[in-house]
Amino acid sequence: MTFRFYLPTRVFFGEGILKEHGDLLGRLGRRALVVTGRKSAVASGALADFEVLAKKLGLSWVVFNEVPANPTLETVAQAVDLARREGVDLVIGIGGGSPLDTAKAVALLVPNKAAAARLYEADLPEPPLPLAAVPTTAGTGSEVTQHAVFTLPAKEIKKGFSDDRCFPLVALVDPRYTYTLPRDITIDTALDTLTHAIEGYLSRRSNPLSDTLALEAVRLFAGQKEALLAGNLLPAARRDLMYAATLGGMVIAQTRTTILHTLGYPLTYSHDIPHGRANGYLLAAYLEFIQPAEPVKVNNLLKALGMASIEEVRELIRHLLPPLAKFPAKELDRMASLAAANASSLAWTARQATAADLGNILYRSLG
Repeated sequence: MTFRFYLPTRVFFGEGILKEHGDLLGRLGRRALVVTGRKSAVASGALADFEVLAKKLGLSWVVFNEVPANPTLETVAQAVDLARREGVDLVIGIGGGSPLDTAKAVALLVPNKAAAARLYEADLPEPPLPLAAVPTTAGTGSEVTQHAVFTLPAKEIKKGFSDDRCFPLVALVDPRYTYTLPRDITIDTALDTLTHAIEGYLSRRSNPLSDTLALEAVRLFAGQKEALLAGNLLPAARRDLMYAATLGGMVIAQTRTTILHTLGYPLTYSHDIPHGRANGYLLAAYLEFIQPAEPVKVNNLLKALGMASIEEVRELIRHLLPPLAKFPAKELDRMASLAAANASSLAWTARQATAADLGNILYRSLG
């Protein structure tokens, strides 16, 4: 048996973790740029907890709170400009995946003097600023990955960026920060977690350790199916979903995602469907496509979910998510063409997919 597993992030998980282990931030820098969205860091209490901690540690900070749900490189550029003007030596992302992803790009770009618009092709030889992550949603697992995803309006797509230097040095994961999330966002982010685990498990890049984490994340999700359906999201459910999200992030840090995510991106970009929800709509058809290539693994996933068939997965999604109007054939073909252009995603998928296969997944899910 031979495999590699790389995760340089120090992870601290639990309620009140910022108060218990936040002193680590004082060792990373003295003036921080806090990258957040417009609501979640405040509503969750995470920003207030950070401010109390920062005063205790003698840190100064400036807040960039303009990260939208689907950030562009223009958003990154605004944050980078602020970081350079303020002379920060530490970046702290507080929020869901979008603020954390933006924080990663900022930390990497500031010392490299590169323009944000050239993130995907610039030469970035200098090490990034120290980066810490405080997630406030249980979905992306961005606190333990080297990946970031940005919207590229000129190309009408969302595109991932990866650099091993973008792993946060510290992840402070407190389930309490998800307590204020409404049911619909909790479901959307939980489905993002679930699809991270499933895609990682079914990836050509998977390994025995990532598989172990993936199945555990699926089991944790399965244990909270009824809570998600009923909206009965007590602290124990929130803890399990947050733990599953971090495990899912650890998985895709090794495996990346596959065609399911790639097919979901146009739904988010062009039709404003939240990312995890988009993945959820496509999940059953994706599993049906992969099953002939990986029957044992798909069966393992169904067992971990407590289900006997992929049809039960489809039924769960039908009860969790609002119904969608059918998409016109022309639009489904356009989205399939976009996904077919992503060679790396196709290469990592367990079953080789043609443009027609991708179109069929979309037609079965949305047509």
